[in-house]
Amino acid sequence: MRLFSMTYECFEVTEIGKVTHVQLSRGDNLNTMIPAFWSELPKIINAISDEGKARAIVISSTGKHFCAGMDLSVFTSGGLESGAKIEKGRRNALTRGSALHLQDSFTCFEKARMPVLTAIQGGCVGGAVDMVTAADMRYASEDAWFCIQEINIGMTADVGTLQRLPKIIPEGVARELAYTGRRMSAKKAYEVGLVNQIFSTHEELVEGVLDIAGEIATKSPLAIWGTKESINFTRDHSVADSLNFIATWQAGMYQPQDMASVFEAQSKNEEPEFDDLPPVRPGLA
Repeated sequence: MRLFSMTYECFEVTEIGKVTHVQLSRGDNLNTMIPAFWSELPKIINAISDEGKARAIVISSTGKHFCAGMDLSVFTSGGLESGAKIEKGRRNALTRGSALHLQDSFTCFEKARMPVLTAIQGGCVGGAVDMVTAADMRYASEDAWFCIQEINIGMTADVGTLQRLPKIIPEGVARELAYTGRRMSAKKAYEVGLVNQIFSTHEELVEGVLDIAGEIATKSPLAIWGTKESINFTRDHSVADSLNFIATWQAGMYQPQDMASVFEAQSKNEEPEFDDLPPVRPGLA
């Protein structure tokens, strides 16, 4: 797979069976989100999803902290502010466009055709909270903590935390974290449902999350994709609309081949094998 032979400034990508492991690789720099981060991450995730061979994606990081959030260079490099002297309305349009671009860097987690799992150790700060709330599931080590740092530096979080976090944890808790900028421990994050499980160490965390991803990878990728699409749709729509959605999805996507593979494998006391998802081809290619 061409993706694994490429060199990235912020990530290392490896393949473990049918699981793709994407690691933030700037641990010595707290894995801050430098300008390259925002282009590399969606490029990687979209490529994995479009190829269709992976059954799950695990996001982890190196170093003491998962991610310290936005690097200051993003604010000074022209990524969010342009020094060009242009008409105010057009300048503001650039700012809006920059925010939308940053949002897309994490929305790709939701659009990916396979689940995205995050393994969080140490600090998960600012933009890192935006990132992990876009994932399907979150897991943490005992030393993990979360902070909506934007309010502490005088700005409103704008890359997804305020939109996604209240749909994962109780709204009142999300508001308190967003208004105060307090740290939330791994224990509290587990209690309110932000993380699914806590592991003792970083090593056990990554190993455990890869195991969970490996279990997901044994299921039909078409059924997993449909399940993810249905849950994502249901989050933002009524029960009636969501039932209609899944009925329409099944009408187009349901095929008995994968079920037949399961039944045949069970009769032989074997693990079923499934075809990969078809690759996504750009345009009419």
